[in-house]
Amino acid sequence: MELTAKFLAQLLKGTVEGDENAKATKFAKIEHGKPGTLSFFANPKYEEFVYTSQASILIVDKSFEPKQPVKATMVRVDNAYSSIADLLKYVSAQKQKAKRHRSLLARWHFSTHFGKKVYLAAYSYVGRHVTIGDNTVIHEHVTIGDNTVIGKNCIIYPGVVIYPGMIIGNNVILHAGCIIGGDGFGNAPRPDGSWEKIEHLGNVIIGDDVEIGCNTTVDRAQMESTVIGNGVRIDNLCMIAHNVVIGDHTVMAAQTGIAGSTEVGKYCIFAGQVGIAGHAKIADHTTILAQGGVMGNIRKEGQTLLGSPVMDAKQYIKAYALFKRAAEE
Repeated sequence: MELTAKFLAQLLKGTVEGDENAKATKFAKIEHGKPGTLSFFANPKYEEFVYTSQASILIVDKSFEPKQPVKATMVRVDNAYSSIADLLKYVSAQKQKAKRHRSLLARWHFSTHFGKKVYLAAYSYVGRHVTIGDNTVIHEHVTIGDNTVIGKNCIIYPGVVIYPGMIIGNNVILHAGCIIGGDGFGNAPRPDGSWEKIEHLGNVIIGDDVEIGCNTTVDRAQMESTVIGNGVRIDNLCMIAHNVVIGDHTVMAAQTGIAGSTEVGKYCIFAGQVGIAGHAKIADHTTILAQGGVMGNIRKEGQTLLGSPVMDAKQYIKAYALFKRAAEE
């Protein structure tokens, strides 16, 4: 995509300082800027590269005052960091725009209801009585089970499997290989020590504006629903068990695992490899640092926790210092 300084100024509500016809077709870090690329300057640590960068266009704050001549055409905006985020979002949206297309190598049923401009790529399968909203993009080798509902403006990447009866909101992104709606890990012990499988008849409900990473699994409920709230962000290789409820705008990093029937509040942050036991309740605005282990309820909102089992992060650091000192004596 070709972007001119004039267009960028209009899009980002900024002003041009230099050649308004300067063009860029690629993005680059400011230290790697070359002719034909667009970079941005938002961190004072990188100011030296403002004067050496060969980028054609440079997005900077309106308040920036150069100490040396700048070769690039500058587009001055209120906030360079947020403006580049807006620009990346715009470019991504333009790339995702697709006219209505259903590959002859895909399979769907006459009972499927497609919205406007749905893209269905080769080797994907859509089951019976499925509803897919406007402008949704379904990539190759996706399987969508019967009676599933998918909202508008979704992106479903290759290899995603959506079991029958799932409900997915608008503006949802499911990355490659994630599985929505597999059976939960439910087994009942028999008298002889063997295990009997417990059937799972519920579903998964995913809210709007959710993004789920590669190879993450969200299990269907035994009864009722596993629920992923609006605005939730889940990284790669996470595990969400049956009947879990995740509150709006919670985020979790890779390899986090949440056991069955746990209720996670809103606006929580879980770092990598956090583990949460089943049937726990986690208060809103809880932050759990990397490899934190939660074995029971967290009732107080706004805590930052660390360790296994978790405790206040500052207390944990003090306790660890004492523990380390004792080991050295």
